[in-house]
Amino acid sequence: MRVLLYLAVLAVIGGMAYIRLAPADPSRWHVSPLVGGQQTVDVRGLDSVHAVPGGARVEILLEDAAPESVLAQLDAIAVSTPRTRRLAGSPSEGMITWVTRTAAFGFPDYTTAAARPEGEATRLGIFARQRFGSRDLGVNAARLEDWISRLEP
Repeated sequence: MRVLLYLAVLAVIGGMAYIRLAPADPSRWHVSPLVGGQQTVDVRGLDSVHAVPGGARVEILLEDAAPESVLAQLDAIAVSTPRTRRLAGSPSEGMITWVTRTAAFGFPDYTTAAARPEGEATRLGIFARQRFGSRDLGVNAARLEDWISRLEP
């Protein structure tokens, strides 16, 4: 009986270590969220974040904004979020991916933002998704709403 208990404890510890230490492959996560055809809404419409299985997505149009400056501002907001670091990309590249880990177990969520000019405006697409599991309980949508609400017009 003790052996089974030890094996169960080792399995839990091994699973937690894998989740926390698993490498993040930028080629898998650093893909453009701009898919076109998404509903375009004003940046202040927080209902603009659409839940998708395992995450959230939004595309917004920002008037009189340059893509690089929008991404630089979003990058500053993202890296100021607890347990968030940049995984790949830069504002000058036009796309950035961040990884945010949960406090307790270190589950990673990946958020990618891309911006491109559209006339005098900038189209900003953001896609946040989890790596493990199938439901995120609205965590990614809440993070996107927070980040979008902090963007300067």
